[in-house]
Amino acid sequence: MTVTSEQRFGEFVVVRVHEGQEHVAELVLDRPKAMNAVSTDMARSIGAACAALAADQDVRVIVLTSSHERAFCVGADLKERNSFTDAELVRQRPTARAAYTGVLDLPMPTVAAVHGFALGGGFELALSCDLIVADRTAVVGLPEVSVGVIPGGGGTQLLPRRIGAARAAELVFTARRVEAAEARELGLVDELVEEGQDRAEALALAGRIAANSPVGLRAAKRALRLGHGLDLRAGLEVEDAAWRSVAFSGDRAEGVAAFNEKRKPNWPGE
Repeated sequence: MTVTSEQRFGEFVVVRVHEGQEHVAELVLDRPKAMNAVSTDMARSIGAACAALAADQDVRVIVLTSSHERAFCVGADLKERNSFTDAELVRQRPTARAAYTGVLDLPMPTVAAVHGFALGGGFELALSCDLIVADRTAVVGLPEVSVGVIPGGGGTQLLPRRIGAARAAELVFTARRVEAAEARELGLVDELVEEGQDRAEALALAGRIAANSPVGLRAAKRALRLGHGLDLRAGLEVEDAAWRSVAFSGDRAEGVAAFNEKRKPNWPGE
């Protein structure tokens, strides 16, 4: 499935491909009246949008953004959750998980553009991306234990991989919110920009990434993800498998030819 220039998935998610930047897709969280709190319907839409993007061979990079001026995403819709019976909560769980794993499993590089509140499931959506660009209004955290649950959108696994086990434990156990400057210092976000510039900077970064081979980008992401946490020898085998998947590709042939001919590559994407 190829995503059009603008396509809505349900009521609360929009995917855009901008003119002049056709290989970068913007995945927009668009439930501004609830500060992008993730309801069941919104979770379903995130999953559907990610499935469409994952299958789109024209998309090389995805930027996850928010339409709300003061928040990226405040996490799960607790008002909706409060209305659930235990049985309804159990039935809803696979839908919620599919939203987070949908972002996490995207085969191309992903960049989150964060401003304002990115809390609980909202921060987990950002953590599911490869890179996080935040502006100086950003406030991030995993406060789930303060309401009697745990981070259930990947937070207990993604956060220690990003900043180490002890620091992750402190943040999860205290449920504290972290403001932008400290978030950058701790490695919770990768790039800190001026207020209001997170989306523009994330799209610019995505554009620089998208100039490279789509085959190479997907293979590099696969090697990075699958090799993480393995011992060195096993990790090198993962890397070798990824190398073999690109070594005889059209992109490899075009990249080498373009380098030798001193011109910009025209990637075939295969």
